[in-house]
Amino acid sequence: MSEEILMNVTPIEARVALVENGVLQEVFIERERSRGIVGNIYLGKVVRVLPGMQAAFVDIGMDKASYLHVDDIVSVGGNDVSGPLAIQQKIREGDEILVQVLKDPLGTKGARVSGFLSVSSRNLVFMARSEHIGVSNKIASQSLRDELKKTLVDVLKSESSMGSQPMTGGYIIRTAAEVFVEQDFVSDIRYLKRLWAALEKKIKAQSAPSLIYEELHISERVMRDNVYPEMERIRVDDQEVYDRLCQFSEKFVPEYREKIEFYQAERPIFDLFGVEDEVDKALGRKVELKSGGYLIFDQTEALTTIDINTGGFVGKRNLAETIFKTNLEAASTLARQLRLRNLGGIIIIDFIDMLSEEHQRQVIRTLEKALGKDRSRTSMSAFSKLGLIEMTRQRTRESLEHTLCEGCPVCHERGMVRSPETVCCEIFREILRAARTYDHDKLLVLASQTVVDRLIDEDASAVADLQESLGKIIEFQVEPVYTQEQYDVVFL
Repeated sequence: MSEEILMNVTPIEARVALVENGVLQEVFIERERSRGIVGNIYLGKVVRVLPGMQAAFVDIGMDKASYLHVDDIVSVGGNDVSGPLAIQQKIREGDEILVQVLKDPLGTKGARVSGFLSVSSRNLVFMARSEHIGVSNKIASQSLRDELKKTLVDVLKSESSMGSQPMTGGYIIRTAAEVFVEQDFVSDIRYLKRLWAALEKKIKAQSAPSLIYEELHISERVMRDNVYPEMERIRVDDQEVYDRLCQFSEKFVPEYREKIEFYQAERPIFDLFGVEDEVDKALGRKVELKSGGYLIFDQTEALTTIDINTGGFVGKRNLAETIFKTNLEAASTLARQLRLRNLGGIIIIDFIDMLSEEHQRQVIRTLEKALGKDRSRTSMSAFSKLGLIEMTRQRTRESLEHTLCEGCPVCHERGMVRSPETVCCEIFREILRAARTYDHDKLLVLASQTVVDRLIDEDASAVADLQESLGKIIEFQVEPVYTQEQYDVVFL
């Protein structure tokens, strides 16, 4: 299986595409103005305790207070308060508490936080408030799990015997450690020790609310979490990010250094393998199947529904066989679409009704196999009496639609249109594409009022950087007849 990673970087946005056998599987998007905070550690202040919910709200310096459940409280003021105690016995309003973000703020909800702190390296996760040593559930081989655990214990003992002061805490061995040597654990432990020592110094010097630890840039996270020996290459179209990845790789994963390539071709990197087109299709409701059937995705606040239809597929034998083949193809396709669209929470799948129990079992097995490639945790039920499959998928960030789109102002949010921020990103990419193809000193961007306002106000610094890097003048003009999604780049 051929795998590679494509990284497209502009002054206001970084996009990463995971491609398998020439087909887009996942896309990660991080914008400078709205970087996710999952993994960040904060020194927060308890602003409200709710005994009825056995939860508390903690101010970590964000617009909305974060949510902390009683089961996620470890200690306050250095005193051990873990155990089956009521929340009012563990914390009080005004207490300062160290917390780590588990989930980004979603909609009207603040971030979900926990008192169990952890920081990651390539192969290990260090848990500051635990003595447990565990192994990732994604490593299936029991013999390998035992070997990894024994090796880690031996390395920790060796580090201690050499006079190195061991850290108090536990470790989880990550999936990346499937291919390892003992020195990998040594390097990771020493890195985590240096990192945690620096964080402890920062904790003592800060007052609540304040940021103690910030998660890595998206390019480094992908390098840390998504690159494996089978990965053929990582292509990056930005010199600064390329240099950063090379430094990160040389420090933590030197065996992958040769896989990193600086992409300099005139053709935009996301045009390779049709990635740009696939992202556009993932924003639509309808997904066509090769057989002629199709899937309909409807995302709501409470859940996501997926409806399968035979469409133009008529089969060759009988109706039951036609339905069965459509459902099999749909099972594989929707698993990929869940990853691509990053759909999480409750998901209801309405397969076409099948009378045969054997057909139902095969469809479920196909879906389970396809979901096996998904790094997010999933849980799935059997067919219900109504012929539906209910499943859940772990949600840690906004879906692709919520990232790239916003409620339509024309139809009072009954539909979705691309946000001004997304259109500005597209304009930046179009300017870069045009600059590589044609030799002109000046460019004129025609767009709607909301888009132009953003370009000359919030994104003014990014525009200035782009002009400087290209050596070209960029001007903007409002076109009253253009919708929010419409724009043109004209050479002058």
